[in-house]
Amino acid sequence: MPINHHAALIYTMVLISAADNDMTDAELRTIGEMVENLPVFQDFDRNSLTNVARDCAALLGDEDGLDNALEVIRQALPANLRETAYALACDVAAADGTVKQEEARLLELLRYSLDLDRLVAAAIERGSRARHQIA
Repeated sequence: MPINHHAALIYTMVLISAADNDMTDAELRTIGEMVENLPVFQDFDRNSLTNVARDCAALLGDEDGLDNALEVIRQALPANLRETAYALACDVAAADGTVKQEEARLLELLRYSLDLDRLVAAAIERGSRARHQIA
């Protein structure tokens, strides 16, 4: 099931939010805000966000759903958007104030799937922590 880069970015965020089986309000709000405000989504039909998220959830429900979702994401993302996808995932993971073990493990799988350099990934992770720090 091929998807476009917008859907791949949304799938990435939904995967991270669902990793611990608890899609929090903060995570969902973060996804909505990023789709609404980031330049990468400027030509995305925001009315289709719910349908794209639902498609991702359906894919995850299949046998080997996580592996298939990671592959679909990898295939749909051009090289210049792979760091963007990882950054969005990190922001969603950090949105509720803590990155749970399941989310950290999925971030690691995503990093490998997208073939991101470990130092680049660490910098992206640190930026997310800084943006979501509570005083």
